[in-house]
Amino acid sequence: MSSNGDGVPVEILYFDGCPNHEGALALVERVAGELGLEPEIRLVDVPDLEAANRMRFLGSPTVRVGGRDVEPGADERPDYVFSCRVYRTEHGFAGQPQESWVREALTHAEGAG
Repeated sequence: MSSNGDGVPVEILYFDGCPNHEGALALVERVAGELGLEPEIRLVDVPDLEAANRMRFLGSPTVRVGGRDVEPGADERPDYVFSCRVYRTEHGFAGQPQESWVREALTHAEGAG
């Protein structure tokens, strides 16, 4: 994880009790490494439903790169929840985002930055 502040900002929103954020963190770190990037990764604990609504939380884990959810179309969704997130990927349902979404988001954010 980069802490020097010059990388692409990545937020992983989660809540205690949902284990999938650890896999999402590992996924982001691995893909960033493959791309030669050092994003600034922040783990953001979402403590309750009120915070979930305020943070536009779609479930744990939510991965945002440069402020945008990595799942295509997710930024338009209004269904903020305080629960584990299930992603509909090309390989079926999963507890973390699809690798290609993370790769695309990191590549796009790095190019825009």
